[in-house]
Amino acid sequence: MRGAGSEPIGPAPRPRPRSRLAERADKVRGFGRRHRTLITVLGSLVTAAILVLLLAGRRHEFADALSEAAAGVLAVAALLQVVALLSRSEAWHLSIRAAGGTVDRRILYRASSMQVLGGVINGQLGVAARIAALRRSSPDVSPQVPTLIAAEFPILAVEATLAALTSFTLVGPLGLPWWLPLIGLAVIGTASAGLRHLALRKGRELWKGLAVLRSLQGGSRVIGFVLVAVLAQIFRNWLLLDAVGVNASFFDAIAVLIAVVTLSQLPVGPSVGAAAAVLILGSDGVAAAAAAGVLLTVTGTVGGLCFAGWAGADRLWSVSRSAALRRARARAPRSR
Repeated sequence: MRGAGSEPIGPAPRPRPRSRLAERADKVRGFGRRHRTLITVLGSLVTAAILVLLLAGRRHEFADALSEAAAGVLAVAALLQVVALLSRSEAWHLSIRAAGGTVDRRILYRASSMQVLGGVINGQLGVAARIAALRRSSPDVSPQVPTLIAAEFPILAVEATLAALTSFTLVGPLGLPWWLPLIGLAVIGTASAGLRHLALRKGRELWKGLAVLRSLQGGSRVIGFVLVAVLAQIFRNWLLLDAVGVNASFFDAIAVLIAVVTLSQLPVGPSVGAAAAVLILGSDGVAAAAAAGVLLTVTGTVGGLCFAGWAGADRLWSVSRSAALRRARARAPRSR
């Protein structure tokens, strides 16, 4: 029945009942959000316990492998981590500038350093930490949170594409079927094409974060900086694997990097480097692979702390400089 100038009158449509699987999935996600810290701690302890069991009876081999790495090699590995962090931060800067943000590069780099501290616990927490730091430090010139989240997608898409192109390195170590990397490449390619399609749409804050994909020049520069970051990580892996005596190829170093990135999405904590190295190269020697993984974590943390230390020092210098300028301006009228 329809009234004059009114909408059709009738019973409201009933909401479709949700399946039990969807309800259970919501409960699991809710539990994960409420107890994220507890899950991370438990996951870290379980991962560390598994590694300890694998190293049982191999303590001397593990210690000998650690002692093989020279201090100079460790310093170069930490420097490569800094290069990777700077390159990825610049890619993020390009993506945010394309989305309309006018944040100064130094301020954005300081915010990016917060990912180092959060990423030690969980990779997703690191991303959230640097987005929150940027919004807190520059709320007027940085895009909204949905845009900042979307600005991560072009970088993640490049990293995922590189991982898919090199995923054949996992076939041998993990015993995967040869055709699985082809499926992964097709899925990542389809997702990247979808991002490109969404980047051309306008009107929502979320799509603004994909604006860097609208131009060939902007997209190419992001790809270039992400590629530098990925290559720095691969060379760091290969350098440390060779330093502890693991007979690893360049492809093995790539496989370890893919494993590290994948496992870092799980609540495994600081043991992610050792777990990834043992997973990929444990068949050639658990002790040496675990030692290389530990050194990956140590040099990565040292490089990250150097980056964070620079950010903290730069922040203090900027605050002191601003205070000095205010004092100088306050004294200027008196001197006339």
